[in-house]
Amino acid sequence: MLPVVAIIGRTNVGKSTLFNRLIRSNKAITHDREGVTRDRIYGEVKYTKKPFALFDTGGLTFNFEDEIDKSIFDQVEDAIDDACLILFLVDGKTGLTPLDEEIAEFIRRAKKPVLLVVNKIDGKELADTLVSDFHALGFELIPISAAHGYNVPYLIEKIQEIIPEPTIEPNVSGLRIALIGRPNVGKSSMINAFVGEKRLIESPIAGTTRDSVDVVLKKDGAQYIFVDTAGVRRKSKIKDPLEKFSVLRALSASKRANITVLVVEATSKLTHQDKTLIHFLQKENIPLILAVNKIDMVPREKLEAVRTYFKDQLKFCPYVPIVFTSTVDRRGLGGILVLAEKLWSETNKRITTGELNRGLELAIKRHQPPVVKNKRPKFYYLTQVDITPPTFVFFMNDHTLLKTPYKRYLENQIRKIFGFKMAPIKLFFRTSRDKRENKK
Repeated sequence: MLPVVAIIGRTNVGKSTLFNRLIRSNKAITHDREGVTRDRIYGEVKYTKKPFALFDTGGLTFNFEDEIDKSIFDQVEDAIDDACLILFLVDGKTGLTPLDEEIAEFIRRAKKPVLLVVNKIDGKELADTLVSDFHALGFELIPISAAHGYNVPYLIEKIQEIIPEPTIEPNVSGLRIALIGRPNVGKSSMINAFVGEKRLIESPIAGTTRDSVDVVLKKDGAQYIFVDTAGVRRKSKIKDPLEKFSVLRALSASKRANITVLVVEATSKLTHQDKTLIHFLQKENIPLILAVNKIDMVPREKLEAVRTYFKDQLKFCPYVPIVFTSTVDRRGLGGILVLAEKLWSETNKRITTGELNRGLELAIKRHQPPVVKNKRPKFYYLTQVDITPPTFVFFMNDHTLLKTPYKRYLENQIRKIFGFKMAPIKLFFRTSRDKRENKK
């Protein structure tokens, strides 16, 4: 497990810029229109001596009447809880604000190590004059420019001094399955149902969060490691059974696993947080199974309507398998492990370039790409460049001519022809001159 560093601060101080600078990637970080803080908030810094996970958070306020601001506050709280170090980012050009002082007091209560990072300082000559007011906050202070890189190497050195060494994952072979979901949806009961069948728990392994453990199960000659995220939140924070679970923790658990099982309730509709997490997992290309639990509580005459509802809700990612389960009468549980094995096998599948190009030729014969700007897109060849997830690159005359509907068609054809029924796959399109044209 990687130690966690969280970037905290008010809006427009450069948190996203610093996040991208530290992870050395231009990950798009955008506000979700429905109020979830960020589209992508998790990154990993692996080029340092001690690698660490990095959480970006939304601009913090203390306006609890606004639903978006309240959602951001909840995410910041979760990030602080999980962090071993807080980067408190402020704006050196704007200077110290009352909101900065309020955030500083809030951070102090967490009793975690803090580096006060004064951003938008474009050189040493400006540092002394622009950071002086911030000394009053009482934190160790580091002036930087996230945009231009000034003093960022020194910030990384200080982070390395403070964070612990990464925890080495136990050397246990087997398929790792993360169970995630809101409180009280039945995650722990589901694990107990699996391991309690013949009491096949081999050993407890320290988990990624304070209150969870990984559980090893041997069954039918195979070994499984359940990454449980149940019971992570402090009891003082749980106000009602429908309180949202942390996307940060769920995504971290999924990163540690091969397969993620999102557990939801059959007796209620998907919440906004459920849908948000599904979008996260889809964009991160994490193999996912949706387990609709407590199906025993649904009246027989309403079963078909419930099944139809959940299938409709996943139309944006129709490849994700849905299992209807009950830990009471064990309905559907027997298929989850088999399904997880099949999904992992698909995720690791490789197709030869020859097979792919024969399939591409067949797909184009069935449906030609439409003409754009008096020019038809032309494909030269297709190849697979990676697994977990399976990743495919199309080389063509001009990739800008290819529109989204035809890209979807090609994805569907690859899934249909080569048997990628459940696994996430990635498609890239590259402009490349035809070798025959080059010879001319």
